[in-house]
Amino acid sequence: MRFMIIVKATKESEAGVMPSTKLLAEMGKFNEELVKAGVMLAGEGLQPSSKGARVKFSGSTRTVIDGPFTETKELIAGYWLWQCKSKEEAIEWVKRCPNPHEGESEIEIRQVFEAEDFGAEFTPELREQEERIRAQAEQIQRTIKN
Repeated sequence: MRFMIIVKATKESEAGVMPSTKLLAEMGKFNEELVKAGVMLAGEGLQPSSKGARVKFSGSTRTVIDGPFTETKELIAGYWLWQCKSKEEAIEWVKRCPNPHEGESEIEIRQVFEAEDFGAEFTPELREQEERIRAQAEQIQRTIKN
């Protein structure tokens, strides 16, 4: 099972306050543990919402809304993508995580949909298309890195 581990933003992270050297070192050590355990697939911190945008959909109309966004508690400061045996395993890993912000913080755990979760609506043709797209994306990433 894959899980997205979502680090919620704070007023400080939205203001662009960078983590301390101590926290960066603690997170680096934690990330090494995740990698060695075969759990971590990806993970990144995100720039403040002031550097972002949202696109609102209303029928065929698209409206761009530039950041910053006011509801800090709804914003994301960073994420991991983990491979775990269960939600309980993901919870145990999160409980070992260094506090990502000074003071109070919140980390959300959300399971990622897998192809089989979509049932009969995800036809063999759509599954084949999905596999082809993933393979193409991986090939492009390998080409970019080289």
